[in-house]
Amino acid sequence: MIFPVNIARPEGGGVPGVQAGLFSAGFRRRFLQSVIPVCCGRLPVYFLAVFFLFSAFTGLRAQSGARPQAFITGVVKCGGEPVEMASVYWAGTAVGVSTGRDGAFRLNVPAGRRTLLLTVALIGYRTVEIPVEQPVTKSFFEIELEEDTHTLNEVMIVGKSATRKINELAYNVVAVEVKQFHNSTMDLSHALDRVSGVRIRESGGTGSSFNFSLNGFTGRQVKFFIDGIPMENFGSSFQINNIPVNLAERIEVYKGVVPVSFGADALGGAINIVTGSRMNNYFDASYSFGSFNTHKSCINAGYTSPQGFTVQANLFQNYSDNNYPVDVDVADLSTGLYENRRVKRFHDNYRNETLIVNAGVTGKRYADRLLVGVTLGQNRADIQTAARMDRVFGARFRRGNIVMPSIRYAKKDLFVRGLDVNVTGNYNLGFEQTVDTVARQYNWLGEYKEKPAPGGELSRTLYRYNNHNGLLTANVAYKINARHSVMFNDVFNVFDRTGSDAANPDNEEARLPRKTVKNVAGLGYKFDYSERWNTSVFVKYFTQSTSSFTTVYYTSAGTVYPELKTRFDRLGYGLASAYFLMTDLQLKFSYEKSYRLPENEELFGDANTLLGNTELRPESSDNVNVGLNWNIVAGRDHGLIFDGNLVVRNAVDYIRPQQNTNGTHQVMTNQRDVMNVGYNGEVRYSFRRLLTAGVNVTYQNLRNNTRYEEGSTRESTVYRDRIPNMPYLFGNGDVNLFFPGAGGRHNNLSIGYNLLFVYEYYLRWPSQGAAGSKYTIPTQLSQDVNVTYALRDGRYNISAECRNITDAGLYDNFSLQKPGRSFSVKLRYFIGR
Repeated sequence: MIFPVNIARPEGGGVPGVQAGLFSAGFRRRFLQSVIPVCCGRLPVYFLAVFFLFSAFTGLRAQSGARPQAFITGVVKCGGEPVEMASVYWAGTAVGVSTGRDGAFRLNVPAGRRTLLLTVALIGYRTVEIPVEQPVTKSFFEIELEEDTHTLNEVMIVGKSATRKINELAYNVVAVEVKQFHNSTMDLSHALDRVSGVRIRESGGTGSSFNFSLNGFTGRQVKFFIDGIPMENFGSSFQINNIPVNLAERIEVYKGVVPVSFGADALGGAINIVTGSRMNNYFDASYSFGSFNTHKSCINAGYTSPQGFTVQANLFQNYSDNNYPVDVDVADLSTGLYENRRVKRFHDNYRNETLIVNAGVTGKRYADRLLVGVTLGQNRADIQTAARMDRVFGARFRRGNIVMPSIRYAKKDLFVRGLDVNVTGNYNLGFEQTVDTVARQYNWLGEYKEKPAPGGELSRTLYRYNNHNGLLTANVAYKINARHSVMFNDVFNVFDRTGSDAANPDNEEARLPRKTVKNVAGLGYKFDYSERWNTSVFVKYFTQSTSSFTTVYYTSAGTVYPELKTRFDRLGYGLASAYFLMTDLQLKFSYEKSYRLPENEELFGDANTLLGNTELRPESSDNVNVGLNWNIVAGRDHGLIFDGNLVVRNAVDYIRPQQNTNGTHQVMTNQRDVMNVGYNGEVRYSFRRLLTAGVNVTYQNLRNNTRYEEGSTRESTVYRDRIPNMPYLFGNGDVNLFFPGAGGRHNNLSIGYNLLFVYEYYLRWPSQGAAGSKYTIPTQLSQDVNVTYALRDGRYNISAECRNITDAGLYDNFSLQKPGRSFSVKLRYFIGR
């Protein structure tokens, strides 16, 4: 179950002047007294320095003599009692606040609009809308809310979204409010791992590479977005497995058909990480420490002046030794004999630091939001093993960074009412490098013997490459009337990799450019017949051009690198429809003919464990989704949700990873025909606001449908085999207990339990090999517990977690062992409005 986060406010929160005073001297003094003594020994110094510079700057802005913008004040009540945490905003803009403990609010009036719609909304209450004409003649509003019993009970049982509009879309989508995880040490990938149909498969501990699976489709077949912007070619310094969960407010999981507004070449679904907030001013700082010398810290802060000037900053870092125990065969370097032992990983340190800053204006006549920003980050990761654990390293490592300027523009009702425009752009100047210059052979005890020099542990290299990647997105939507709307989206991406290898300066191949140009354009139409039925239809046009080189060959004149150019263009299409059979029983259907264009790392490799394959073909799929969602409310105490989905995929040229012949690398290959028929379901129960429990199960029957291999008339030996190295039966369960008022009126205690189950599956084709010699990833059962205590309505928080409490053996990605039992503690301070 998801509850809104209760945000504590200083006395008098919501009254005039509060926006200018959030980062006042009093605020900074309280922060110093309460948070710094606890965290100063661990939080990176530069985080604190940035915070003080940031707060001093915003304090100066608040006290400057700039001409004040028009504003209104008011109070929100229900039955004469003040209502806290109600959202008060101007419809169609990004200008909004939340009411304080006394129900009061202060709201800037955006310039340039003749008619405004003052909106007050809170889950469990009927939304109030008040037309306001400019210039505003009334400065104080007293607003009375009415309880909405239906909505209140629905929120009590919803385990997937507090944003009902998302779940009522015709697409098969689950929206997860992640505020419930803000006091945990999870990153975004672990939060997603609790959604039905989703599996996150990691190669190790903190910062390790991962593979994302959604209803049988994996890796880059599922696209990731952050606030609707594709996360393409961001590099290793900014991925969902190193982004703290505190950065997001909501995660939207589209299972299958993806709305045209995303402009994605997704084959199996999309993940949209929503970070936006209605709060003008906020500060969120956290620090956690745990097993394997793991330290994580995060600071999120934002300030909006009365004149609409906005600045936002997100800083986070992760560090871990990742020295957890593993069960492996240890080689005797002298005799070559092996002995199975339990040892600690000794070369798996990981660290990353990231800063995201955006500044601009909001609520202006020419822009609801105009922000210019930059993302700066770096990471370094030791490489402990190859694609399997029988090859161990002791000095090999990788590193990279991200330097990405960006711009965002959004305007509703541009030129005419109902015309909304969003434009974004970014350009990544970061680099990636793998370093392998130590000529040694290691075993799992950290012992080594020298190899002939010069050389490396796997292959001597200092190959460093820059992925110059530019991205431009444009989204235009026009609401013709209450029933009809149209939308156009275009995503344009350019990629240019250049590199060199200082360890092999004569390697001309390393310096050859590798380029791609990709564009996905979409046009959609939506028909809202009534609140019970809506339908969307769309078309997408996919194009991709690549430039690289083919197999190298030698002549008497020297080495020849023939240029290889390819071009692909196809038209995709689809529809999605949703109908409420009853008030709380919704049926969904969607179909899409979709294409997925090969990603740059799949084509050109990552200079680490993934080899490039320039002959990789785009994959296509006919996707069908049928979903049923039923909310059952029994009085005001009990609630149930049933959610079930049928997924059918018929894929051609399905792209999947496989090991190379010696097991040291992976390479992406095309599997000509693959069919998947899958099911996933979820049941959730809640009792008042004291208990929630849920369970979800996913089954996916992903089969090789290629009867005859290319150039052969004999039936394939693996025809109708289950696709290997792919979990096909897994699920999650959780129970959460809440104790409001524990230790004080404004304090809350919660205790949670989570279970993850994965049934055993084959590492390689099931039909190949003798029965007793087949590699399998065994059945896994992982259990986690957590306790969180929140004081002063969530201003001060402390939580403790234990993951994998039974210390069970967990494996992923070609049988790579994951961490066993671990403990962590997190401290968090939050204030905002």
